[in-house]
Amino acid sequence: MRNVWTIANRELQAYFTSPIAYIVLAMFAIIFGFFFYSAVAFFVQFSAQAAANPGAAPPMNVNQFIIQPTLGNLTIVLLFLMPMLTMRMFAEEKRSGTIELLLTSPIKDYEIILGKWLGGMLLWLCMIGVATINFSILWIYTVPDWKALLTAYLGMLLLGGAMLAIGVFISTTTKNQIVAGAVTFGLFLLLWVLSWVNQYSSSTIGRVCAYLSMPSHFDQFAKGVIELKDFVYYLSAIALGLFLSKRSIESMRWKA
Repeated sequence: MRNVWTIANRELQAYFTSPIAYIVLAMFAIIFGFFFYSAVAFFVQFSAQAAANPGAAPPMNVNQFIIQPTLGNLTIVLLFLMPMLTMRMFAEEKRSGTIELLLTSPIKDYEIILGKWLGGMLLWLCMIGVATINFSILWIYTVPDWKALLTAYLGMLLLGGAMLAIGVFISTTTKNQIVAGAVTFGLFLLLWVLSWVNQYSSSTIGRVCAYLSMPSHFDQFAKGVIELKDFVYYLSAIALGLFLSKRSIESMRWKA
């Protein structure tokens, strides 16, 4: 585990010694803050209307009206930000030639891959921390369901982990960061829109596409509900991404 943490720390330092971490965190803070402000503004307006017409509106719920919509919009933001985190992980190592040092060092392939992935996860935790700053404001004026919020955070961790694992694999296949970022974004976008097939097709293919759609498994977490199928989906995506990354690294060794 020491080697894994060493590589993870090296990866995290690489993010913060370049503009990547600052740009990603700034963009995330601005966009997430806008989504949060919009949800709160809608909640306040709806509350005023409900107070003026008691009994004409359903009971107000902070989790349902603020947290769930904000986190739902978060999944769209990750489509653009996650490729920025993963595109350089191995592509930059290949371009600069430092990948040879990694492959010839006394570090196992899985330690390299886990270290890179963990470095991305640490930056993702920083982004979740930014989201926490926004949500903490709610406790000043109301009392959200903290159990449901913790469940949503678990879903955020799993979703980010799955996207990072897939992005790591794609980054191992090329030495061009732009290509890695574009392919990663295209694959994420495909995984986002697969659920549309189920709207016009009730066949087996439609159900399979709906299951493979990444954001559909996050919806239940955002509602504060943990379902086994969603948990297994994200863990399987993480395991598959890391496994394919390992096979890709092994292929690089054989070619060398």
